[in-house]
Amino acid sequence: MRPTQVRFSEMPGPKTYNPWWGSHEVTHQKGIVQYSLSPMRQRPCKNMFRNYIFNGYRRLSSQFGYWIVPFAIGYGTYTWAKSYDTYLNSKEAHIAGHAHS
Repeated sequence: MRPTQVRFSEMPGPKTYNPWWGSHEVTHQKGIVQYSLSPMRQRPCKNMFRNYIFNGYRRLSSQFGYWIVPFAIGYGTYTWAKSYDTYLNSKEAHIAGHAHS
């Protein structure tokens, strides 16, 4: 019995579809079907805005409790600081002796 050429070359056998690195002898693959669609026909932005109105509202409303509390604290701090700064820079604060130094 004589050894086959595959055994001498240490390449994969005839049943594998992945050829050896650098091999130009590509075996024809059977039973593998590959479909493709033109990029012009895929329409990646189809109904993007309409879907965002409904899906975005659903996603944002489910996170409402997580972002409203920090937002309320931040906005409350901002309005308090703005009114306090207005008071400190007013004539009333200068008369009371609370002006910036």
